[in-house]
Amino acid sequence: MNWIEIASKSPILQGVSTQKLLELFGNLQFQLRSFQKDEVIALQGDPVNRLMILLEGSARGEMTNASGQVIKIEDIGVTKPLAGAFLFAPDNRFPVNVFANEPVKILVIYREEFLRLLRMDETIQMNYLTLISSKAEFLTRKIHFLSFKTIKEKLADYLMELQTSQKEPLTIPVSQQELADLFGVTRPSVARAFGELHRAGIIRLQNRKVEILKSDELEEMTK
Repeated sequence: MNWIEIASKSPILQGVSTQKLLELFGNLQFQLRSFQKDEVIALQGDPVNRLMILLEGSARGEMTNASGQVIKIEDIGVTKPLAGAFLFAPDNRFPVNVFANEPVKILVIYREEFLRLLRMDETIQMNYLTLISSKAEFLTRKIHFLSFKTIKEKLADYLMELQTSQKEPLTIPVSQQELADLFGVTRPSVARAFGELHRAGIIRLQNRKVEILKSDELEEMTK
């Protein structure tokens, strides 16, 4: 699959044929850039002066507070844009540090060129407006998750969401340290929360395998 076929599946470019995209990009200046695992793609505070769409690999957005604690905000997968909603903001700066999780390839369109693209195609215009609205919704939920939930409530949220995509016993796909980064807490705090749920008979835990024994109680913790 070539880069234009992958790009056509992006939330911003979806609904536009690859042939039409080839015609549109034939009138634009753009770049295809590569980054290696753990390489910095963008730093918190850098100006967002270009649209970047992941074509290969995945990246992560992280914030570091004044005490040096790292909080993972989200993972960004193939075809997803990086900080696309901030492109035309008055203070258009990256809100997070962005690192490559693995070797990645990125489509880069600078702001003036992307503005031309929006003017050339109404479908792309509507896609971009939808992206901005969805990102605002996501950030609102994320702030609530980080600010107003206990560690056990965060863990319950995570397990209930995992249950929708896996059969039991569930397999935790990340380490406890990665969960701690996601929750904005320390790794021992995550371990204690797992232990409390296990001792209460709400879950059965063995290594990364989790069986939910009292789904109703776990769901009640997410409200």
